[in-house]
Amino acid sequence: PGAASAAALPVVINTWAFRTAAETAWRVLESGGSELDAVERGCGQCEIDQCDGSVGYGGSPDESGETTLDAMIMDGNTMEVGAVADLRRVKNAIGVARKVLEYTKHTLLVGESASLFAVRMGFPYEDLTTQKSLSLYSVWLNQSCQPNYWKNVVPDSSKSCGPYKRPGKITYKQEQTISQRSIQNHDTIGMVIIGVSGTVASGTSTNGAVHKIPGRVGDSPIAGAGSYADSTAGGAAATGDGDIMMRFLPSYQAVEYMRMGTDPTVACQKVISRIQKYAPKFFGAIICANKTGSYGAACNKIPGFTQFHFMVSSPLLSQPTEEVVDCI
Repeated sequence: PGAASAAALPVVINTWAFRTAAETAWRVLESGGSELDAVERGCGQCEIDQCDGSVGYGGSPDESGETTLDAMIMDGNTMEVGAVADLRRVKNAIGVARKVLEYTKHTLLVGESASLFAVRMGFPYEDLTTQKSLSLYSVWLNQSCQPNYWKNVVPDSSKSCGPYKRPGKITYKQEQTISQRSIQNHDTIGMVIIGVSGTVASGTSTNGAVHKIPGRVGDSPIAGAGSYADSTAGGAAATGDGDIMMRFLPSYQAVEYMRMGTDPTVACQKVISRIQKYAPKFFGAIICANKTGSYGAACNKIPGFTQFHFMVSSPLLSQPTEEVVDCI
Protein backbone atom coordinates (compact mmCIF):
# COMPACT_ATOMS: atom_id res chain seq x y z
CA PRO A 1 0.00 0.00 0.00
CA GLY A 2 1.21 3.51 -0.82
CA ALA A 3 1.19 4.66 2.79
CA ALA A 4 4.12 7.06 2.43
CA SER A 5 2.60 8.36 -0.76
CA ALA A 6 4.06 10.62 -3.35
CA ALA A 7 2.48 13.98 -2.64
CA ALA A 8 0.10 15.78 -4.94
CA LEU A 9 -2.68 18.25 -4.31
CA PRO A 10 -5.56 18.29 -3.80
CA VAL A 11 -5.97 15.19 -1.67
CA VAL A 12 -9.14 13.81 -0.08
CA ILE A 13 -8.71 11.08 2.52
CA ASN A 14 -11.49 9.44 4.53
CA THR A 15 -11.89 6.63 7.04
CA TRP A 16 -13.17 3.21 5.96
CA ALA A 17 -14.01 2.09 2.43
CA PHE A 18 -16.77 4.69 2.13
CA ARG A 19 -16.37 5.17 -1.62
CA THR A 20 -19.42 7.31 -2.36
CA ALA A 21 -18.30 9.81 0.28
CA ALA A 22 -14.87 10.03 -1.35
CA GLU A 23 -16.37 10.42 -4.83
CA THR A 24 -18.78 13.12 -3.68
CA ALA A 25 -16.05 15.17 -1.97
CA TRP A 26 -13.76 14.85 -5.01
CA ARG A 27 -16.54 15.97 -7.37
CA VAL A 28 -17.15 19.06 -5.23
CA LEU A 29 -13.46 20.02 -5.46
CA GLU A 30 -13.35 19.33 -9.20
CA SER A 31 -16.33 21.59 -9.78
CA GLY A 32 -14.67 24.46 -7.92
CA GLY A 33 -16.23 23.99 -4.48
CA SER A 34 -14.26 24.89 -1.35
CA GLU A 35 -12.51 22.40 0.90
CA LEU A 36 -15.21 22.97 3.54
CA ASP A 37 -17.92 22.36 0.94
CA ALA A 38 -16.23 19.09 -0.03
CA VAL A 39 -15.96 17.90 3.59
CA GLU A 40 -19.59 18.80 4.28
CA ARG A 41 -20.90 17.10 1.16
CA GLY A 42 -18.61 14.08 1.47
CA CYS A 43 -19.56 13.34 5.08
CA GLY A 44 -23.15 14.28 4.26
CA GLN A 45 -23.17 11.60 1.56
CA CYS A 46 -22.50 9.03 4.29
CA GLU A 47 -25.40 10.42 6.32
CA ILE A 48 -27.67 9.84 3.31
CA ASP A 49 -26.19 6.40 2.54
CA GLN A 50 -26.29 5.41 6.26
CA CYS A 51 -22.69 4.20 5.79
CA ASP A 52 -22.41 0.86 7.62
CA GLY A 53 -25.38 1.80 9.80
CA SER A 54 -22.98 3.86 11.89
CA VAL A 55 -23.44 7.24 10.23
CA GLY A 56 -26.73 9.06 9.83
CA TYR A 57 -30.27 8.00 10.62
CA GLY A 58 -31.62 4.53 11.40
CA GLY A 59 -28.56 3.12 13.15
CA SER A 60 -26.93 2.78 16.56
CA PRO A 61 -30.01 3.26 18.74
CA ASP A 62 -29.21 4.41 22.27
CA GLU A 63 -30.53 2.76 25.45
CA SER A 64 -33.94 4.27 24.92
CA GLY A 65 -34.03 3.20 21.26
CA GLU A 66 -33.39 6.65 19.80
CA THR A 67 -30.75 7.46 17.17
CA THR A 68 -28.86 10.71 17.88
CA LEU A 69 -26.06 12.25 15.83
CA ASP A 70 -22.66 13.88 16.43
CA ALA A 71 -20.69 15.83 13.80
CA MET A 72 -18.07 18.52 13.35
CA ILE A 73 -16.36 20.50 10.61
CA MET A 74 -13.14 22.49 10.91
CA ASP A 75 -11.59 25.25 8.81
CA GLY A 76 -7.79 24.97 8.94
CA ASN A 77 -7.30 28.55 7.69
CA THR A 78 -9.22 30.28 10.49
CA MET A 79 -9.16 27.40 13.02
CA GLU A 80 -12.92 27.82 13.38
CA VAL A 81 -14.99 24.78 14.26
CA GLY A 82 -18.71 24.07 14.03
CA ALA A 83 -20.04 21.02 15.84
CA VAL A 84 -23.22 19.38 17.10
CA ALA A 85 -23.65 16.54 19.58
CA ASP A 86 -26.61 14.46 20.73
CA LEU A 87 -28.54 16.00 17.81
CA ARG A 88 -32.08 14.63 17.69
CA ARG A 89 -34.58 14.35 14.83
CA VAL A 90 -32.39 16.13 12.23
CA LYS A 91 -30.65 13.96 9.63
CA ASN A 92 -27.94 16.20 8.17
CA ALA A 93 -25.71 16.57 11.22
CA ILE A 94 -22.60 17.86 9.45
CA GLY A 95 -24.79 20.36 7.59
CA VAL A 96 -25.98 21.71 10.94
CA ALA A 97 -22.37 21.78 12.18
CA ARG A 98 -21.45 23.92 9.17
CA LYS A 99 -24.21 26.37 10.09
CA VAL A 100 -22.85 26.60 13.66
CA LEU A 101 -19.52 27.58 12.09
CA GLU A 102 -21.02 30.10 9.66
CA TYR A 103 -23.83 31.73 11.61
CA THR A 104 -22.73 31.66 15.25
CA LYS A 105 -19.69 32.60 17.33
CA HIS A 106 -19.98 29.23 19.08
CA THR A 107 -18.17 25.96 18.45
CA LEU A 108 -20.48 23.24 19.78
CA LEU A 109 -24.26 23.01 20.23
CA VAL A 110 -25.90 20.00 21.86
CA GLY A 111 -29.13 18.08 22.29
CA GLU A 112 -32.62 19.48 21.94
CA SER A 113 -31.28 23.03 21.62
CA ALA A 114 -29.09 22.00 18.69
CA SER A 115 -32.22 20.64 16.98
CA LEU A 116 -34.05 23.93 17.54
CA PHE A 117 -31.07 25.78 16.02
CA ALA A 118 -31.15 23.39 13.04
CA VAL A 119 -34.82 24.12 12.40
CA ARG A 120 -34.13 27.87 12.51
CA MET A 121 -31.45 27.25 9.91
CA GLY A 122 -33.98 25.55 7.64
CA PHE A 123 -33.36 21.87 8.31
CA PRO A 124 -36.49 19.68 8.53
CA TYR A 125 -37.44 17.71 11.62
CA GLU A 126 -37.39 14.04 10.63
CA ASP A 127 -37.71 10.76 12.46
CA LEU A 128 -34.28 9.08 12.63
CA THR A 129 -35.80 5.75 13.63
CA THR A 130 -36.16 2.98 11.03
CA GLN A 131 -37.33 -0.63 11.09
CA LYS A 132 -33.68 -1.59 11.28
CA SER A 133 -32.88 0.56 14.32
CA LEU A 134 -36.08 -0.62 16.04
CA SER A 135 -35.18 -4.25 15.48
CA LEU A 136 -31.60 -3.68 16.70
CA TYR A 137 -33.13 -2.19 19.81
CA SER A 138 -35.62 -4.98 20.48
CA VAL A 139 -32.98 -7.69 19.93
CA TRP A 140 -30.79 -5.90 22.48
CA LEU A 141 -33.62 -5.68 25.02
CA ASN A 142 -34.32 -9.39 24.52
CA GLN A 143 -30.71 -10.30 25.20
CA SER A 144 -30.78 -8.64 28.65
CA CYS A 145 -29.41 -5.34 27.30
CA GLN A 146 -26.03 -6.81 26.39
CA PRO A 147 -23.59 -5.25 25.74
CA ASN A 148 -24.00 -1.92 27.50
CA TYR A 149 -21.83 0.85 28.90
CA TRP A 150 -22.59 0.69 32.63
CA LYS A 151 -20.21 -0.48 35.36
CA ASN A 152 -20.19 -0.79 39.15
CA VAL A 153 -24.00 -0.58 39.37
CA VAL A 154 -26.90 -2.66 40.66
CA PRO A 155 -28.48 -4.73 39.24
CA ASP A 156 -25.37 -6.31 37.63
CA SER A 157 -25.17 -4.61 34.22
CA SER A 158 -23.39 -7.58 32.64
CA LYS A 159 -26.43 -9.79 33.27
CA SER A 160 -29.56 -7.66 33.24
CA CYS A 161 -31.28 -4.51 32.07
CA GLY A 162 -31.65 -1.44 34.28
CA PRO A 163 -32.74 0.89 35.58
CA TYR A 164 -29.38 0.80 37.32
CA LYS A 165 -28.32 2.63 40.41
CA ARG A 166 -25.28 3.05 42.59
CA PRO A 167 -24.72 0.17 44.96
CA GLY A 168 -24.72 0.86 48.70
CA LYS A 169 -21.14 -0.33 49.00
CA ILE A 170 -18.86 0.13 46.06
CA THR A 171 -16.66 -2.70 44.84
CA TYR A 172 -14.84 -1.59 41.73
CA LYS A 173 -14.17 -4.21 39.11
CA GLN A 174 -11.36 -3.40 36.73
CA GLU A 175 -12.81 -3.87 33.26
CA GLN A 176 -10.31 -5.55 30.97
CA THR A 177 -12.58 -6.32 28.07
CA ILE A 178 -11.88 -5.68 24.43
CA SER A 179 -13.64 -2.56 23.16
CA GLN A 180 -17.33 -3.34 23.02
CA ARG A 181 -17.64 -1.59 19.70
CA SER A 182 -17.58 -4.77 17.73
CA ILE A 183 -15.38 -4.58 14.70
CA GLN A 184 -18.17 -4.67 12.13
CA ASN A 185 -19.62 -1.69 13.97
CA HIS A 186 -17.52 0.70 11.91
CA ASP A 187 -18.41 3.84 13.55
CA THR A 188 -17.61 7.14 11.97
CA ILE A 189 -16.81 8.85 8.75
CA GLY A 190 -13.84 11.14 9.23
CA MET A 191 -12.48 13.14 6.31
CA VAL A 192 -9.43 15.35 5.71
CA ILE A 193 -9.01 17.51 2.62
CA ILE A 194 -5.90 19.39 1.54
CA GLY A 195 -6.81 21.79 -1.26
CA VAL A 196 -4.70 22.84 -4.23
CA SER A 197 -3.44 25.88 -2.33
CA GLY A 198 -2.67 23.84 0.79
CA THR A 199 -5.85 24.83 2.64
CA VAL A 200 -6.83 22.12 5.12
CA ALA A 201 -10.38 21.20 6.18
CA SER A 202 -11.67 18.24 8.15
CA GLY A 203 -14.92 16.82 9.41
CA THR A 204 -16.69 13.86 10.98
CA SER A 205 -20.20 12.47 11.26
CA THR A 206 -21.49 9.55 13.32
CA ASN A 207 -24.48 8.21 15.18
CA GLY A 208 -22.19 7.16 17.99
CA ALA A 209 -21.84 3.97 19.95
CA VAL A 210 -24.70 1.52 19.55
CA HIS A 211 -26.69 1.16 22.81
CA LYS A 212 -24.93 4.20 24.29
CA ILE A 213 -26.30 5.77 27.45
CA PRO A 214 -28.53 8.68 26.36
CA GLY A 215 -26.58 11.95 26.44
CA ARG A 216 -23.27 10.29 25.63
CA VAL A 217 -20.99 12.30 23.36
CA GLY A 218 -17.98 10.62 21.77
CA ASP A 219 -14.82 11.91 20.13
CA SER A 220 -16.38 12.76 16.76
CA PRO A 221 -17.69 16.30 17.48
CA ILE A 222 -14.72 17.30 19.65
CA ALA A 223 -12.05 19.37 17.89
CA GLY A 224 -8.66 17.68 18.19
CA ALA A 225 -10.25 14.35 19.02
CA GLY A 226 -12.56 13.36 16.15
CA SER A 227 -10.69 15.52 13.66
CA TYR A 228 -8.36 18.50 13.43
CA ALA A 229 -7.30 20.78 10.59
CA ASP A 230 -4.51 23.35 10.49
CA SER A 231 -3.45 24.77 7.12
CA THR A 232 0.05 25.45 8.47
CA ALA A 233 0.61 21.74 9.16
CA GLY A 234 -2.05 19.26 8.02
CA GLY A 235 -5.13 17.42 9.14
CA ALA A 236 -6.17 14.19 10.85
CA ALA A 237 -9.35 12.28 11.71
CA ALA A 238 -9.93 9.39 14.08
CA THR A 239 -12.36 6.48 14.16
CA GLY A 240 -13.03 3.78 16.72
CA ASP A 241 -13.76 3.66 20.43
CA GLY A 242 -14.36 7.34 21.07
CA ASP A 243 -14.75 6.97 24.82
CA ILE A 244 -11.11 5.91 25.03
CA MET A 245 -9.64 7.81 22.08
CA MET A 246 -11.04 11.25 22.94
CA ARG A 247 -8.98 11.33 26.14
CA PHE A 248 -5.81 11.54 24.05
CA LEU A 249 -6.83 14.19 21.48
CA PRO A 250 -5.37 11.94 18.79
CA SER A 251 -6.13 14.17 15.80
CA TYR A 252 -4.54 17.21 17.43
CA GLN A 253 -1.52 15.14 18.44
CA ALA A 254 -1.06 13.76 14.93
CA VAL A 255 -1.16 17.24 13.41
CA GLU A 256 1.43 18.44 15.91
CA TYR A 257 3.73 15.53 14.99
CA MET A 258 3.36 16.47 11.31
CA ARG A 259 4.10 20.11 12.15
CA MET A 260 7.44 18.92 13.55
CA GLY A 261 8.15 17.27 10.20
CA THR A 262 7.12 13.74 11.11
CA ASP A 263 5.97 11.65 8.14
CA PRO A 264 2.15 11.29 8.20
CA THR A 265 2.25 7.50 8.51
CA VAL A 266 4.67 7.72 11.43
CA ALA A 267 2.61 10.52 13.02
CA CYS A 268 -0.45 8.27 12.89
CA GLN A 269 1.48 5.32 14.33
CA LYS A 270 2.88 7.38 17.20
CA VAL A 271 -0.65 8.45 18.16
CA ILE A 272 -1.91 4.85 18.18
CA SER A 273 1.01 3.56 20.24
CA ARG A 274 0.52 6.33 22.77
CA ILE A 275 -3.07 5.19 23.43
CA GLN A 276 -1.95 1.53 23.47
CA LYS A 277 0.05 2.11 26.64
CA TYR A 278 -3.17 2.80 28.56
CA ALA A 279 -5.69 0.73 26.63
CA PRO A 280 -3.89 -2.06 24.77
CA LYS A 281 -7.15 -3.58 23.51
CA PHE A 282 -8.83 -0.42 22.19
CA PHE A 283 -10.51 -0.42 18.79
CA GLY A 284 -9.31 2.53 16.76
CA ALA A 285 -7.61 4.00 13.72
CA ILE A 286 -6.47 7.40 12.47
CA ILE A 287 -5.81 9.01 9.08
CA CYS A 288 -3.25 11.80 8.61
CA ALA A 289 -2.33 14.13 5.74
CA ASN A 290 0.21 16.95 5.74
CA LYS A 291 -0.10 20.23 3.89
CA THR A 292 2.00 19.00 0.95
CA GLY A 293 -0.45 16.15 0.33
CA SER A 294 1.48 13.22 1.83
CA TYR A 295 -0.82 10.96 3.79
CA GLY A 296 -0.90 7.86 5.96
CA ALA A 297 -2.95 5.90 8.44
CA ALA A 298 -2.52 3.59 11.42
CA CYS A 299 -4.67 1.31 13.57
CA ASN A 300 -4.43 -0.73 16.77
CA LYS A 301 -4.24 -4.47 16.19
CA ILE A 302 -6.81 -6.51 18.09
CA PRO A 303 -8.50 -9.84 17.30
CA GLY A 304 -10.77 -9.35 14.30
CA PHE A 305 -9.22 -6.00 13.38
CA THR A 306 -5.77 -6.41 11.84
CA GLN A 307 -6.09 -4.06 8.87
CA PHE A 308 -7.70 -0.68 8.33
CA HIS A 309 -9.22 0.35 4.99
CA PHE A 310 -9.47 3.99 3.97
CA MET A 311 -10.13 5.99 0.81
CA VAL A 312 -7.76 8.34 -0.98
CA SER A 313 -8.45 10.67 -3.91
CA SER A 314 -5.65 12.62 -5.57
CA PRO A 315 -4.49 13.73 -9.03
CA LEU A 316 -2.09 10.75 -9.02
CA LEU A 317 -5.02 8.32 -8.91
CA SER A 318 -7.48 7.89 -11.77
CA GLN A 319 -10.34 7.57 -9.26
CA PRO A 320 -10.94 7.48 -5.49
CA THR A 321 -8.94 4.46 -4.35
CA GLU A 322 -9.23 2.17 -1.35
CA GLU A 323 -5.97 1.71 0.54
CA VAL A 324 -5.11 -0.64 3.39
CA VAL A 325 -2.68 -0.48 6.30
CA ASP A 326 -1.70 -3.28 8.65
CA CYS A 327 -2.48 -2.51 12.27
CA ILE A 328 0.33 -2.16 14.80
